[in-house]
Amino acid sequence: MAASRYRRFLKLCEEWPVDETKRGRDLGAYLRQRVAQAFREGENTQVAEPEACDQMYESLARLHSNYYKHKYPRPRDTSFSGLSLEEYKLILSTDTLEELKEMDKSMWKKLQEKFSSKGPEENHKA
Repeated sequence: MAASRYRRFLKLCEEWPVDETKRGRDLGAYLRQRVAQAFREGENTQVAEPEACDQMYESLARLHSNYYKHKYPRPRDTSFSGLSLEEYKLILSTDTLEELKEMDKSMWKKLQEKFSSKGPEENHKA
């Protein structure tokens, strides 16, 4: 039975796409890593909690098949911000997030410099 569980997870990993724009944060890559950890001995791995393992597989399979997207269709493909799916993908890419982090660092440094000199409260304490 462990062999069939292992094969089902492998098939799911093969089908699950990897988003190259989310290096180090991609769900598909994380899933592959966790399956490799959980089934270290491949088909010979003994599953400690088979019910939990099956439940995890079923949950991931529903996500992969867009079960909930089809079960609860949206009347329109919009969001509160009005951005498109492609714009969200661009914003959430690792490269864009790193650029934003660099911008934040420079802003943070500016704030540190502004407030690093002794304020009036510190002058009164001396």
